[in-house]
This record gives sequence, structure tokens and C-alpha cells, in this order.
Amino acid sequence: MEPILMKIYEYYVGDNREMLLRAYDFAANAHKNQKRASGEPYFIHPCAVAEILVDLGLDAETIAAALLHDVIEDTPATEEDIRREFGEEVFSLVAGVTKLDKIVFKSQEEEEAENFRKIFVAMAKDIRVIIIKLADRLHNMRSLNYLSKERQLRMSRETLDIYAPIAGRLGISQIKCELEDLCLKYIDPAAFEFLVENIHQKLEERNRFVDFVVEEINAILSESKIQGEVFGRPKHFYSIYKKMKTKNKTLEQIYDLTAVRVIVDTVDECYEVLGKIHKKWKPVPGRIKDYIATPKPNLYQSLHTTVVTNFGQPFEIQIRTEEMHRTAEYGIAAHWKYKEHRDAESSLDQRIAWIREVMELQGGLKDSKEFMDTVKGELYSPELLVFTPQSKVISLPAGATPVDFAYAIHSEVGNHCTGAKVNGKIVPLSSTLEIGDVVEIITSPNSKGPSRDWLKFIKSSSARAKIKSFYKKEMKEENIRLGRSMLEEAAKRRGIALSELLTQESFKKVSDKLAFDTQDEMFSAIGYGAITTNQVLFKLLDYFRKEVPQTVPLAPFQSRAAKGSVTVKGMSGLLVSFAGCCSPVPGDEIVGFVTRGRGIVIHRTDCPNMKGAEPERLQPAEWVQEGNARFKAAIVVTADEQGAALAAISGSVAEMKLEITSINGRYDKNNSAIVDVTVSLTNRQDVEVLIKKIKSHPKIIDVRRTAN
Repeated sequence: MEPILMKIYEYYVGDNREMLLRAYDFAANAHKNQKRASGEPYFIHPCAVAEILVDLGLDAETIAAALLHDVIEDTPATEEDIRREFGEEVFSLVAGVTKLDKIVFKSQEEEEAENFRKIFVAMAKDIRVIIIKLADRLHNMRSLNYLSKERQLRMSRETLDIYAPIAGRLGISQIKCELEDLCLKYIDPAAFEFLVENIHQKLEERNRFVDFVVEEINAILSESKIQGEVFGRPKHFYSIYKKMKTKNKTLEQIYDLTAVRVIVDTVDECYEVLGKIHKKWKPVPGRIKDYIATPKPNLYQSLHTTVVTNFGQPFEIQIRTEEMHRTAEYGIAAHWKYKEHRDAESSLDQRIAWIREVMELQGGLKDSKEFMDTVKGELYSPELLVFTPQSKVISLPAGATPVDFAYAIHSEVGNHCTGAKVNGKIVPLSSTLEIGDVVEIITSPNSKGPSRDWLKFIKSSSARAKIKSFYKKEMKEENIRLGRSMLEEAAKRRGIALSELLTQESFKKVSDKLAFDTQDEMFSAIGYGAITTNQVLFKLLDYFRKEVPQTVPLAPFQSRAAKGSVTVKGMSGLLVSFAGCCSPVPGDEIVGFVTRGRGIVIHRTDCPNMKGAEPERLQPAEWVQEGNARFKAAIVVTADEQGAALAAISGSVAEMKLEITSINGRYDKNNSAIVDVTVSLTNRQDVEVLIKKIKSHPKIIDVRRTAN
């Protein structure tokens, strides 16, 4: 317990030192009769947590809160005692850390999910709360060997899933790397022991090689008259373990067990040294990364290159300035440790902007599980760096699309997005972006909002949450109406009216399970797709059967939809229209799809857009003979030349006395003529006859109906 006292005297002066000594004495007295699982005095733990934070350079209030962080929960001391003795700021930090450990959960999945939510609420209020928690978890992991095997595994998995990624996102690599190595020790002890033993065996040989590389780079710096520092850094065990697992390599196949770092004064010198290193040793293609021009989301900056020596040994070199090195090691903690090197609050603001964005999203996310999925998407997704036309770097998950980009710029840009240009060319919104793409979003003030189809291809969890949030807030009335209608029809299909099922008592049972405050909130959730009709209906039926004595006969229900010549079973009173994607005509097998806000849309059953449709939104539908009702069918014709295709189409259509409603021609990559034509007709037989007639022309390669 003495090291923390020595550091308090070394690093803090005046009122700050006096407050920390009082906090030390207060916590020592509060914990004086308590022991840890190891049998040591409990007070060792808060002292160790405070020491970790002193080494990171945190302010006096944070160190005081670290010394006191378990006092409220584990000793007779009260919140009022802390507030009175140490002031509102220290109390707020202590209370924030205490709240992270005070909740009872129904399941392990819920526990993990709710932990995410609590952590991010705390981070948004004061980032120092999570930094204290990271130090607390680090010391607990260092002394995990005194706990049971079950608790070791549970804490290690939680640390690897939650705390290590957050430390990485905050840029505190010291804590992140040590946490990951400690987790590996308990999650896969055999692999950990193997790495420790085998890496240590070759340590002397590797050190000789690193000394050689350091000497050579020092010579380059000397010749170039550049002041700098060069040293080797062994890679931490978990990063080696991960590389062996993901790339299926043996330890002998991993050459960069040690990276060499070069620290220089200026950015220009970074690039100069990189060029001279590449002149001396051959760089490995694809292994040069410029994080100076395009920093990581946690503001990490450095040049990375892997080169091969003249005798065939590859190794990694990282080149950065002194300030970049501080940021890489201390991350967000550098805000306090090196105050003279920051521009007001801008660095801190940049670092925690993503936390604020996550917290803005949480209001539109119904449950902790959805919130956790969103956060994990932000923490774990592989990185894709693209640019705005103004050269601002935007970080997206791998496989992201222009829609993900639009929402990364701003929610309103995403909501009003109507198109996109990538590298100056207009592309579909579903296009996959590549590293280095320059993306420009086309918006329109007349846009009615995002398309639900975007949810099928976007990759960013934050974009997904923002689209769902739009439909929750902007279309609430429509969602309530649609959700109520869907639930009514689902009940009718089971032969009972919703008014009989949904009473104050039965709704209370549903709300206890699904956490809805009002029936409208439940209807809205069904309408925008947060829950299915079956999730609600089964609970209502279960209550009804248990609580209502009489049995209700199940009766089939069928209603006629008022549109042309189609009957939709199980639905009534909604607008019916025909899908343009597959253009169904009488004779096709069809199905009704209940949309959100556009009534029922009739699709062909083989329509690709129906493959991933939610089953509860699909309704049986069938044709009814109604004389001369006309429908549109889309056909695509492939021919040797466009003239032949047009002649074959127009001749066949005229012969059958049909009507062309649209026609469009183009050439494919094989230089074949492609003509898309839409024809007005009355039944499927007309379509089949027309296709045969067009196919009979000699220069026609293929004719088919389009299904998408």
C-alpha cells in the first residue's frame, strides 16, 4: 500500500495532495477489517486501482474516487459522508462506479446486455467513471487466481467481450493489451502456457535480431540528421494467439513477434524515415498502412510497414511522433496526462463523440439486447476508411454501403438520402464501399424518409438503429394503426376477436413480459417490426385459455379485398396493389404481403423479394375471374442486335392485339442487346404465348419474364 502514497507525494501538490491523503485515510479506515479472497487486506485493491490511474496521469478527483470506489457498497460509509468530505465531483464519480455493480438480472444474456447499457450511460455522463472501472477490472484480473474456476471463466469472458474492446476504443492500449493477455490465461490456459514457454525459449535469438534492426535504423537516422528514438516492442500474447487462430498459422509461421518503433519529432520526418527504410529493405506489398493521414476512430496515428531483411527475415516497423506515441499508449487518458499538448477540449470531444452518438440511439432502442447489438457493432466491426468530398475520413464497418456512410455523416443526411456517387460515379445505394473511396450523398428535402429495404443490406448497427428510430418516431400513428390491424387479423385467423382477447388484465400480463407502458406502444412495436404478432398473440391466448372458463370455437375467416380480381384471405379493409418487382398476372401463383403504410401488395410466390419476408406478414391470395381486368407483365429480351429485338417484340405484340406500356433498350458486357418491355394483358396464358412468339424470331437469344 506504500507505492500509492509515494506517488501521491511525487505527482500531486497543495490542495490536491491534501485531498488524496484524506481519501487514503478515509478508505483505509472504512475497509480496515475486510479481507480479499487471497486473505490480504481489502484496502490493497483500491490502492492498486488508484496506482494504475496515477500512472495513466488522471486528475486528483479521479484518484480520490478510485481510493473510495468500494466504500459506499462494501462499508458502513454513506453517500452523504462522501459528498460532505470530498465534494460533489468526487461523490459523482464514486456513485457512477458503484451503480455499475448494483443490479439484479433475470438471465446471463440480459446481464451482459444491461451491463453495456449501464456502462455507456456512465461514460456519457463522465468518461472518468469507465476509466476507473477499467483500472478496477485490471486489478481484479491480476488477482483472479484466488477465485473459483467458474468465476474465472465468467469474468474473463465478460472482460474480453466488454472491457478490453472499450479500452481499445478509448485508445488505452496499455490496459487493453494486459486485459486480453490475462483473459487468455484463463479462457485457454494451454495456449497461454504454450506461448509463454515457446516465445521465452527464442527470446535471446529474437533480441539479437531486434538489436540488429535497431542499430541499422539508428544509422539511417544519423545519416539523415534526424533526432529520434528506436526500440523493440514484443507483441502481446493475445494478438499472437488471435493471429494463429484466424489465419490458421503455427507460431513458427508468425514472424512479427516483435515490432520495432521509431519515434521522431515531426510528421515530415515520419514519411522521410519510411522512405529510407523502404530503400534499405524491401517492403511487403499490402502491409503498408498510413494511420497518420487516416487515423483510427480512437485517434491512433502511426505509419506501419512490414519489410524483409537481406537474409529473408520479415519484421514490422511503426513510425510516429512523440505526441502520436503518447496518444497510442494512453489514449483518452493523455487528455489529463499531457494537458499542455491538447487544444482546449477538442481532443477529448473527438474521442467521446461516438459515445454520445450511441447514447442518442439508446432512446430509440426498446431493449438492452438491441442496444448491446448496436454497441458491439460499433466496437468490434472490422474497419473500412472512406472519404467525404472534403477529404474528411469516415470509419465504417467492412462491407458498408453508401447508406451506412450517409448515416455516419448525420441522421438527417441518411433520412433524406436519395442517391450516391462513389469516386464521381452514380452507384446503387446497396453498393459495397472499398477502402479509400470518395463518397458523395445526394439528398432531397422532399424525401419521405428511409426505405425499409435498406435494412436488408446496410452493415452499420448505428445506421440500422437510426432507420428503426425514424419509423418509430416519425410514423408512430401509422405504425399503431398497422400494428392494431395486423393483430386483429391474426386473432381472427384463430377464430376469435381481438377485443375479447385484449383486456386490461391480459395486457398487463403482456406488458410484464414485453415491457410496454400502453397498448398503443405495443401496436406501434408490431407495426414497425420490433416484435411479431405471434409474440403478443400467443401470450394473450395463453392468458385467455387460463383465465376465461368457456372454450372458444376456432372458425375459419376469409374476407374479400376490394381490388380488381384478387381475394386475400384473413385481411379486410386495407388497400391492395400489385408489386412492380414481379408484375403478377392472372394465372400466376400469388401471395399478399402486408406492408407498413401501403396496405397489401400482391407478389408472385416466386418473387425474390418474398424469400426473406416475415411469415406473419404473408397472407394467402388467389385470383377471381372478373372479365377484362388488365395487368402489366414485364419481359426481358436478349438479342444479337437491338433492331431485331424491337422488330420481334412489336410484331408479336401487334399480332396478339396487346399494348406496350413501356420499353427500354441497352447493351450488356457481351455486347448483346437487352430490351426490357412491359405489356398490358389479361392473363398468364397471354404472357406465355407472347414469349413463344418472340423466341421464334431467328436473332433472338433469350426471352423471359422478369422476377426482380
